[in-house]
Amino acid sequence: MLSKKHLLGIEGMPIPEINDLLDRADYFANRPKQSFPDILSNTTVLNMFFENSTRTRVSFEIAAKRLGASVLNISVNGSSVKKGETLIDTATTLNAMRPDILVARHHASGAPLLLSQHVDAAVINAGDGRHEHPTQALLDALTIKRSLGRIAGLKIAICGDINNSRVARSNLYLLSALGAEVRLVSPATLVSPYFAEMGVPIYTDMEQGIAGCEIVMMLRLQTERMEGREAPSQHEYFHLFGLDTHKLQKAAPDALIMHPGPMNRGVEIDSKIADDNSKSLIRTQVELGVATRMACLEAVAGAKL
Repeated sequence: MLSKKHLLGIEGMPIPEINDLLDRADYFANRPKQSFPDILSNTTVLNMFFENSTRTRVSFEIAAKRLGASVLNISVNGSSVKKGETLIDTATTLNAMRPDILVARHHASGAPLLLSQHVDAAVINAGDGRHEHPTQALLDALTIKRSLGRIAGLKIAICGDINNSRVARSNLYLLSALGAEVRLVSPATLVSPYFAEMGVPIYTDMEQGIAGCEIVMMLRLQTERMEGREAPSQHEYFHLFGLDTHKLQKAAPDALIMHPGPMNRGVEIDSKIADDNSKSLIRTQVELGVATRMACLEAVAGAKL
């Protein structure tokens, strides 16, 4: 169980709670085909995604069903939101339906927090604007822990579009809290001074940034969130910051590659690297998403058996 009703972000989450979630997710991951219908029986989970999603939405749906919950996916494209209804009005409407858990993804930072203030249900943040994506960071940490046996002491480079990435923020908070040495690698125009003020090492040279790292985590170039020419052309970006075989040689000899998806092949990562099963953890990240979200749903429900 969590000390708070909602799971809105990693920042400030007590380390014992993070470890409890990872341990429980690991338990579920070791039983990939097993269902636990008694855990969330008589529980209703609403998946409300204001942004397109495949991996996150589907994994939350599978996770909830494996725990015995009733699941309803709300299509925002066909909802009253498209007719001009405010987020608070939507929350009031949903609250009248008495769901137990609301999983929300929204393009505006802070939207899940706002929802949590107007519904009785427990709210899980499935990604809000540039703010946080807590369940992605948890599944990433589980992926690293199961692959390397630890997180503390590892050198981890998070590379790419830092400013626009909620995944980068949540992973920075979580991996640093668990003792990893996290560094950010990005064009100067895509990494805010905010991170330097936090004391996080920042590199604007890809090869220097990933040197000696055991984990190289790539991020998607999120042009839809950019307001100007923050990034070079895709061709130039790949030349400078795209991960290929040559650049990867600068990392630790047995370095592993991660990416939260969706991938822009040939922009931030070369297909040869992404599809190399001896180095790429990308498929494992997707596989562990269900187990991680099972642990999160169980935790906010306070139903751990």
